[in-house]
Amino acid sequence: MVPPQTVSTPPPTVSALRAGQDVTGVFACVRKDRLSSRTGSAYLALELRDHTGTIPARAFRDADQLAGRFERGDLVSVAGKVERFRDELVVEVADIARASGEDPARFLPSAYRDLDELEGFLEHLAGEAYDRRYRALLQALLADAELRAAWRRAPATRASHHAYLGGLLEHTVAVATLAHEVVQQHPRLNADLLLSAALVHDLGRTREFTYGAEFGVTDEGRLLGHLVIGERLISGFAARAGVSLDQERLLALLHCLLSHHGPSSSPSGARFGSAEALALYRINAVDASVKAVLERPGG
Repeated sequence: MVPPQTVSTPPPTVSALRAGQDVTGVFACVRKDRLSSRTGSAYLALELRDHTGTIPARAFRDADQLAGRFERGDLVSVAGKVERFRDELVVEVADIARASGEDPARFLPSAYRDLDELEGFLEHLAGEAYDRRYRALLQALLADAELRAAWRRAPATRASHHAYLGGLLEHTVAVATLAHEVVQQHPRLNADLLLSAALVHDLGRTREFTYGAEFGVTDEGRLLGHLVIGERLISGFAARAGVSLDQERLLALLHCLLSHHGPSSSPSGARFGSAEALALYRINAVDASVKAVLERPGG
């Protein structure tokens, strides 16, 4: 007689949790605070996350004992129950401890949009640059498999806007699309310069982050920042054989990149050195600020 097969139940995801539901699963712990209740007893205020979202959690019993089993940034095995508190779902934790054997990056938030589709848009937009020198640079960037993979994986920021896997690619495509529209309305702009700058403006983000239970920052990102990293990347690719980007075009492109957070971030000081640099600054701010509002709870 063949024994009956057991069907394993997939672990719950944050987005699927409902009030009254028992929870047993692995999550990333992105907040851990020891607080005191009104009666003076200690409890843990936590935040748990997977790739679908975050949920607050609390541990009232044996708080100090449980606190010694894990740290913020760890993956944790959790047993508890979902309750509703002040119109918000919260996990009442009965047991929690550090988990092992899981890929931390699996618990990072990820883009909802299809990354293959976004890469297709990226390639299409790069093809809209008609200046053969800028086009050669963009083709060299897209042909680098390691850079391409990092471009696809990175967030645009850690916590501000597009703060999820694939966020950099999504933001890049949005900014370049807006740039393409702007030059239709303002034909005196150098379309090839602005489009190329839009495509590479955040390229330094590809080397800025680490990937664990939370997005971290590399030493290069912490010490140099993504503007300087991006300038080095572009200068390095511009010097490669087959990329005949002359000094005038390179400087114009690097100025746009270095000042896309405002002229104060650029060596030029308090003024933009070109209309294209000003346009990129405004376009980048539009996409970043709108996306940040939309990503707020209730946005």
